[in-house]
Amino acid sequence: MPKRSFSTKTEVTTTSTKRVFVRRLAVVGFGMATLSLGVGVNSASAATKSNGAVATAQSQSGQAKSTPAVARLPRFGQSGDAVRALQSALVAKGFTLVGGIDGVFSPRTRATLRNFQQVVGFKPTGRLDRRTAQILGLTTPTVAAVSAPVAAPAAPAPVAAPAAPVAVVAPVVFTPGAFPVVGSRGEDVRAIQTALIAAGVEVFGGADGVFGNGTKTALSVFQTRKNLTVSGNVDEATLIELGLLPRPVLAATIAVFPVQAQCYFTDTWHAKRGENRLHEGVDIIANKGQAIYAVADGVITRTYSTTNSPLSGNGVRLTTADGTYFFYAHLDTIAPGIGVGTPVTAGQILGTVGATGNTTTPHLHFEVHPQGGAAVNPYPIVKAIDGCKKAA
Repeated sequence: MPKRSFSTKTEVTTTSTKRVFVRRLAVVGFGMATLSLGVGVNSASAATKSNGAVATAQSQSGQAKSTPAVARLPRFGQSGDAVRALQSALVAKGFTLVGGIDGVFSPRTRATLRNFQQVVGFKPTGRLDRRTAQILGLTTPTVAAVSAPVAAPAAPAPVAAPAAPVAVVAPVVFTPGAFPVVGSRGEDVRAIQTALIAAGVEVFGGADGVFGNGTKTALSVFQTRKNLTVSGNVDEATLIELGLLPRPVLAATIAVFPVQAQCYFTDTWHAKRGENRLHEGVDIIANKGQAIYAVADGVITRTYSTTNSPLSGNGVRLTTADGTYFFYAHLDTIAPGIGVGTPVTAGQILGTVGATGNTTTPHLHFEVHPQGGAAVNPYPIVKAIDGCKKAA
């Protein structure tokens, strides 16, 4: 009979729907997030039993009702809101995500996920599993709204899993002369990669603890930005700028950088100059005519010229109250009014960059003599307030 045939079909549909929904409800019990994806039910379906399935009332309009379904955790290569939620959770935990929250499960997102898993003591697979999702707070279920007159019993609140203990990682100690090189692996490499990422430099592959070409390129970018010697290798100056080594205690300090930007300098302390001389200053390369400033308050105690000092050319000596003096050489011009006995203040113009004396390259040769004694390496002193950086 037509009526009996319709009833049988309805019974089959209802049984199947119950089985699917119960299975999905069980998955919700594991803590996975849910989305309001509809599962069609015939308007003539009988109400299900009160064993956890949603009771569906027959609609007067004959339209289908919707029940919640479980969304799958995003996988590598996928995109969408679920990936965006993962990326937002990683950023909220304090991890830098190169490329930002773009909703794409890219190699960058996978690398950041690996870093997170490593920190919390999980196996760094780069795959979003249930346990990782729980720690990231991605497993709170959302219950889909059901229109009246459908009655839906409240789903049991998921039991929050205890937070996994965060692994305490001992700080990496860098020893001069034993810095990692290309091909090195370990926590010291990971610390450098993490510091680069924190400084806004992209490290291809993320902080994976492997010193490859991606890390070498990132180091070169950072060294360029910080006006360091660009080598792509790890050196003391780079680690200091990354905050991984303390700045040395300075024998003297300056209040103002001695040369107007743009300029450039490297550490050439005690480099050979001819057969019998060692370099006792720092050479700050700049264009001819750029301003040269007093680095501190003091008095001009000596002047030099190409006539009486063919090696240094035009220059001045600025002495502070404690006897420390700063020697400026190779100036193109000395500013009007600057002579022996002239009091000056920090930032006052003393002259301009030139190439007088024993040089053909416009630059300032700058020496530091604490309390009037022997010269000390001026590189860390000027680097502490590097004024060669490009103005914003």
